[in-house]
Amino acid sequence: MDFNFKEEQLQLADALKRWIARDYTFEARRAIVGSPAGVSEAAWATLAELGLTALPLPEAQGGFDGDAVDMFVVMQELGRGLVVEPYFATMFGAEFLRRGRAHEALLERVAAGDLKLACALGERQSRHDLRDIAMRATPDGAGWRLNGEKKVVLHGAQAGLLIVSARTAGAQRDEDGITLFAVPADAAGVVMRDVRMLDGQRAADVLLRDVTVGADAVIGTVDEGWTILEAAADHGAGLLCAEALGAMDALFGATLDHLKTRQQFGVPIGKFQALQHRMADMYVHLEQARSMALLAAVRLAAEQQAAGHQAEDACTGIVAERRRAVAAAKYRVGQAARFVGQQAIQLHGGMGVTDELPASHYFKRLSTIELTLGDCDHHLARFIAQPGFYDDEEAA
Repeated sequence: MDFNFKEEQLQLADALKRWIARDYTFEARRAIVGSPAGVSEAAWATLAELGLTALPLPEAQGGFDGDAVDMFVVMQELGRGLVVEPYFATMFGAEFLRRGRAHEALLERVAAGDLKLACALGERQSRHDLRDIAMRATPDGAGWRLNGEKKVVLHGAQAGLLIVSARTAGAQRDEDGITLFAVPADAAGVVMRDVRMLDGQRAADVLLRDVTVGADAVIGTVDEGWTILEAAADHGAGLLCAEALGAMDALFGATLDHLKTRQQFGVPIGKFQALQHRMADMYVHLEQARSMALLAAVRLAAEQQAAGHQAEDACTGIVAERRRAVAAAKYRVGQAARFVGQQAIQLHGGMGVTDELPASHYFKRLSTIELTLGDCDHHLARFIAQPGFYDDEEAA
């Protein structure tokens, strides 16, 4: 299998690197994070001009038909640059619309950079279980009426459209009976509380009080939203793995530079064998995480390609591979993020936790990624629960 990136992917990565180095420096990012909006419209316009908002979307809606590997390249660079714009939230939401296949006009606006999205999925009691939904959607004439609350909606207050999961049938934790809705963020009855998170990104608690939407707001099929929800969540987890990899790359490099320049007893502390061993351990974690994140991206891309050419029942094996690869990647990347982040902070000493040094910001972002769309324990349990796991263990 060829794991080398295509020339076009490398060129895109280089364009992103140059923009970040020129216009999205660490100090510029700190200013954006500290601003009332918490994001930069100028930065968002640049991302749209570079074609990033159109990259994963269908060509028919103004996109470039990019796959998960293309997005891997982009998210890795955004992770290196600690970019806080709502790119992940929007591309995560766009995956719901793309799989729903009935919101072409919205996808066109996303591709053009005119519409930002946010995914309102988690609730107070649900933790990492996206099936645990207390929000209710009840029929209201020709449309629906939504009531409930969603917690920690990434960039909810910066979005123009919310992707909302609600229960239309079944018990609170059933896979059946889940319906997905596209809800305008400014709809009557939508109340938001915007906050800045640990990593500098924005999130909102979203309360929906008798919010009415039309029948055309449904994404996919009524009561059958779990298939899209699970697939989109895997796609989002794959994006986060790539972002974490970029952040770990940058943090590893910054730590190595620190060991080469920080003097103790008249020599750089990188000369001490104990610290060299710790850097070697960090590198092993980083490379193992890279392999798993790339495998997840390849599996996601394979599923995307198969979905466009095969019947749904013929994709069962590919979907199973996607689930296992993403669960394994999110687990391994989460482990590596924790280890690399903690070691980097310790090797930087007391200055590693200061706001003035990028190391602390990378660690905060890595810690947040590990908790987003399922932590290590969640995905380890999910991997073990996949069909064939115990059969493989017995065969070994």
